[in-house]
Amino acid sequence: MSFASVCRSRALALILPIPFLIQVAVGHAAAEQSSGTSRFDGPAELPRVQVRSALADTPAPGRTRLVKENENLQDALNDAKCGDTLKLQAGATFHGMFRFPQKPCDDSHWIIVRTSAPDDALPPEGTRITPCYGGVASLPGRPDFHCSSPHNVMAKIELDVRNDAGPIFFLDGANHYRLVGLEITRALPEMHLRNLIELKDITNGTANHLVFDRLWLHGLPQEETKSGILLNGITYAAIVDSYFNDFTCIAGKGTCTDAQAIGGGIGRSPGGPYKIENNFLEASGQSIMFGGGGGTITPTDIEIRHNHLFKPLIWMKENPGFVAAYTGSAFIVKNNFELKNAQRVLFEGNLLENSWGGFTQTGFSVLLTPANQRGHCPTCQVTDVTIRYCLIRNVGSGFQIATVDGKLKQFSQAGERYSIHDVVVDDIQGAAFKGFGILLEIVSQQPPVKDIRFDHLTGFPSRAVLWLINRGGEKLSGISLTNSIFDAGKQQIASAGGGKENCIQPNVREPSDILNVCFANAVVSHNLILHGSGNWPEHNIFVKDSDDAGLWKSQKAGATEYRICQRKGDNASCKKASPAVRAASDGRDIGADVEAIEKATAGVIEGKRP
Repeated sequence: MSFASVCRSRALALILPIPFLIQVAVGHAAAEQSSGTSRFDGPAELPRVQVRSALADTPAPGRTRLVKENENLQDALNDAKCGDTLKLQAGATFHGMFRFPQKPCDDSHWIIVRTSAPDDALPPEGTRITPCYGGVASLPGRPDFHCSSPHNVMAKIELDVRNDAGPIFFLDGANHYRLVGLEITRALPEMHLRNLIELKDITNGTANHLVFDRLWLHGLPQEETKSGILLNGITYAAIVDSYFNDFTCIAGKGTCTDAQAIGGGIGRSPGGPYKIENNFLEASGQSIMFGGGGGTITPTDIEIRHNHLFKPLIWMKENPGFVAAYTGSAFIVKNNFELKNAQRVLFEGNLLENSWGGFTQTGFSVLLTPANQRGHCPTCQVTDVTIRYCLIRNVGSGFQIATVDGKLKQFSQAGERYSIHDVVVDDIQGAAFKGFGILLEIVSQQPPVKDIRFDHLTGFPSRAVLWLINRGGEKLSGISLTNSIFDAGKQQIASAGGGKENCIQPNVREPSDILNVCFANAVVSHNLILHGSGNWPEHNIFVKDSDDAGLWKSQKAGATEYRICQRKGDNASCKKASPAVRAASDGRDIGADVEAIEKATAGVIEGKRP
């Protein structure tokens, strides 16, 4: 059964107000840094530094050079001076591998590499580019990008040799480059490719001040292209208004397991701050992932706003129109968004769509767990993460938060201080999407997860609101689930396994008993709970069904949404006002603030920033 959320909630301030801050510029075009008191959203510290990425922030006052298709692009890159603009012939293809060298540039003298098409041939700044501008009217299984007259105004950079990465490499120390209006892809079939764009030395190299603006990055259908942009070792980078598709790893016969549109956090050099804004991000593994490899330094200050994180259902084997890899296998599907090594992350105003299980994951949309693929990462941490004003739909389960035992007892550093609020998880389909059908899962081993606030959520799982494993030997602290609307599901709060070491044992079944045994002073209150039974904590509201909850159905964008009856007669289905009206601990309506979510996500599908 599909539910989405609350209705006419009042857009009030957060429970913990954000203090007014004076922003000071760090360089003319690089970033803004908070001055004075740090900013927090609940327990989570927000990013301290924000990347400035507007065209006005990246001046190139030098000469302009046109590079034609039959000319040597590498020579042009080598010869470019700080402040120059290279215009690559629109409609032309530049084949090979290209290295962007280090030059003594600064915030007043960027190097811009762009299509030669005039500005008015591209979507305006702040509007997402689509394959329409590369001459492609539509892509099967993807949202319509409303292309009435496809026309190729982009310059293409294409890898046409066998290599494990490319076509674009940034050499150590490269800085102050802006790429605009380019199609970046690969040519050869049946070849595993790691990343289209990366540092030449992805383990120890560095680069800084890079802006990727209105680019179309893509692999090839049915091929294995692991990633679009790898941000390892890059500081002060922005990815804006761009379109990523066909980043995939092949099950069984492939050479990778986690494909991402954007990745990072696995090298030995500092990373961040980053801005990832207003992009279409498609990948079989994760649209965005930080961590997962042998990283020894945690990237910091990451803003991820107004993106569409998407997986086409034609990759799902059971669906009509299924498209397999060239091997005949399916692609390895995991999560929409995953953090294994990141600090101070703001994830806001994003649409996360389609995630299913069947491989090593089980259809969770969001996964937060400090670790790497080797099973241990003593320097990895996932801390200070804020997820707010987002819409998640068509998934096997909602959020999975974990710390796990490391091999050789080398545990990760920390998984703590998460603020997850004002999120609608619509259409949790456990059976159809090969998932568990739960809203939240916490798996805590070493170190223990702590300081997690779930607040003003709306989601209707069929199986359970919370699955839990706590094998760390101590009660988890700082955990709260408040002011939310959810279906308790058949199991309500239950064990996710873990054997005799788990805090939940067969004789502990009631929700309150589980909370008392597993948590230190957990706060579960001011929730509107459908189908709840047994012993729950006080100060929650229990209703038998959606009618009793004062919810009414609204058909929107092909989904069934349930909204709050503010008063009797608001809608034909409103027999009474919902008990959720102004019943939250902060005086707001219980459940996610739908008006604030709609405002934050307005234009996400169309690719226009609010």
